Amino acid sequence: MKALFLTNEYPPHVYGGAGVHVEFLTRELSKLPQTDVEVRAFGDQDVAEPHLRVRGFAEPDLAWTAPQNVRGVFGTFARDIAWAGQDVDADVVHCHTWYAHLGGILVKLAYGIPLIVTVHSLEPLRPWKREQLAGGYDLSSWIERTALQMADAVIAVSHGTRTDVLRLFDIQPERVHVIHNGIDPELYRASDSVDALLAYGIDPKRPYVLFVGRITRQKGIVHLVRAAHQIDPSAQVVLCAGAPDTPEIAAEMEAAVGHLQQARADVLWVREMVPRERVIELYTHAAVFCCPSIYEPFGIINLEAMACGTAVVASAVGGIPEVVVDGETGLLVHLEQQPESPFEARHPERFSTDLASAINVLLGDPARRQAMGRAGRQRVEAQFSWGAIARRTREVYAALVEAA
Repeated sequence: MKALFLTNEYPPHVYGGAGVHVEFLTRELSKLPQTDVEVRAFGDQDVAEPHLRVRGFAEPDLAWTAPQNVRGVFGTFARDIAWAGQDVDADVVHCHTWYAHLGGILVKLAYGIPLIVTVHSLEPLRPWKREQLAGGYDLSSWIERTALQMADAVIAVSHGTRTDVLRLFDIQPERVHVIHNGIDPELYRASDSVDALLAYGIDPKRPYVLFVGRITRQKGIVHLVRAAHQIDPSAQVVLCAGAPDTPEIAAEMEAAVGHLQQARADVLWVREMVPRERVIELYTHAAVFCCPSIYEPFGIINLEAMACGTAVVASAVGGIPEVVVDGETGLLVHLEQQPESPFEARHPERFSTDLASAINVLLGDPARRQAMGRAGRQRVEAQFSWGAIARRTREVYAALVEAA
């Protein structure tokens, strides 16, 4: 069995959960008997290991004159065509995010092999992307819909995501499988080191509330920044947040954090992408990790925090309730959403207040949050290992090849 992976992200160029997923899934698949993996990614990667080959593709210099936000989509499609133009000797092609979908369609049709698409998020549920892509959002939505409806199998990373897929697209239910995201519990585990804390100016002797993620509408970070005005002043607030989607949300974040820092001096904003080893330290020593997402198909960051033994406060949206057990590994905060725009808060002030209340409950009860941290670690070890996820994924491949 040989699987061809098509992906925007692959180390060292990883900025989100999909890239983490591809990194670990391909590694574990390549360890299975009689399984080879080839990865074609955006970038300059060149990896040749037993049973794992990775090649990066640069964007062709085609002298685009279209507007910048649309030009990026055309550049994506050009790389997808380059992927398909290189000979394929795989049994299946497996795509991750809309950036790879055109390549998957072309490979399926040109080489006659089954197409698998893993859904990490869905364009119809991210309408704010129009701020970033303008008409490119219509292109990304079109290619996603086309690929999902052509795919021989769709893998949803949560039951909530499967429900969304079946609601939004014309796909036979038996073609949509649920295989959760995973984590490497040997890599993500509590660290004794506090070097990262000292490097970023965090006081190791005081509790802190941690956020890790990109500055996007989806991640809900502005709601947490507003909530921080009501968070127990004995705690620090640490925001590891970079890569804003648009100048507009970057300006909104600047204003919100500036206002917050006028009210409390212990707000630390780390703007660069934090290396994995430092993120593990930050997760480990946080009193509470907060995931205030307004849309989250799975939420791998919650798994990372749980694996490091940290209690989580998260919004009860998408696949998060399948990861964070309310009252056992953390606390879930319900988000009342706009009927006409279901991934916006109907009462943002109430949501921020509820986030602060849940965080303060755990800040005020160290024994409870420590028990939640232990329970979170146990849940990660029992249910979310990459080895089990790789075996389930290969079973999907095998069934498609046998049926072809």
